[in-house]
Amino acid sequence: MYTLSAAQQTNFLSTDFMAVATNSTVSSAAVDGAINIVKIKTAGTGGTDGTHTSIPIRGDGSSGTVSVTISSGAVTAVTVTNVGQDYTFGYITVADIIAAGGTGLSGTELDVIIEPKGGHGYNAVKELGGYYVMLNTNFEAAETSNSGDFTTANDFRRVALLRDIESGGSAASATTLRGTKAVLVTSPSGDFTVDEEINQATTGAVGKVVEWDSSNNILYYIQTKFNDHGVDSNGDLTAFSSTYTITGQSSGVTATPSSSTTTVDSILFTSGYNAGEIDADTGDVIYVENRSPITRASDQTENVKLIIEF
Repeated sequence: MYTLSAAQQTNFLSTDFMAVATNSTVSSAAVDGAINIVKIKTAGTGGTDGTHTSIPIRGDGSSGTVSVTISSGAVTAVTVTNVGQDYTFGYITVADIIAAGGTGLSGTELDVIIEPKGGHGYNAVKELGGYYVMLNTNFEAAETSNSGDFTTANDFRRVALLRDIESGGSAASATTLRGTKAVLVTSPSGDFTVDEEINQATTGAVGKVVEWDSSNNILYYIQTKFNDHGVDSNGDLTAFSSTYTITGQSSGVTATPSSSTTTVDSILFTSGYNAGEIDADTGDVIYVENRSPITRASDQTENVKLIIEF
């Protein structure tokens, strides 16, 4: 019906699923209402042995014929000799087999198998029940061509599928986008550590470190709805702002946010801050999967396959 290329096998073949595609050569050759298969339900008895030909397939189509082989009085094989066309139902009568030479046959039942609308192979996706969509992507190293949008400094455990997200007020179109916030700092007293809590005592802001870029003095962080990850003890989330000191609660490192509007490592900082490349509260989350933590490395690629049912 169709074949999978080597690339399709690599990307879309798993233990439980395989890709389905309609082959244009097969679909153009398909005949609507053709009959290719007849099954023997009951072999019957008493028939004259031999292969009896030109037996018509009755029903609402036309031109279908079969040959019936009888051995020891019972039907042992049915071969379609003309597939015909336009059948939505069909049957082969014992009377027609007798008329073709199977004299004495009785009790035989043959099931005519009706193909899907359009014919076998006309629409392989529908015929094979392709009600799932498989998505395949690679997380390649640090995606360094995009300023490290996918960090190797931290692990990950959640994979999500987002629809219609925006970046900079317009529909997102970049190959990768960084979802974390970032602050450009000056005079850090040391190195922040990943996953530690950070605070800005003056504003009350709370966050969690995703990555510390000591080469460019960029602190990547998130703020979530959880205590010590984004909200204070009262449950309020306050944004980091101005040049008030930021302190790492595990490392004890302190740093002062820059007040400059500048571009560093392809990231635009406005008064020292960048809110990430994905506009908050845009798009729809249509799939989320939580996994065991996956530790990343600069020479590592993760291949992710998602099966979505619609």
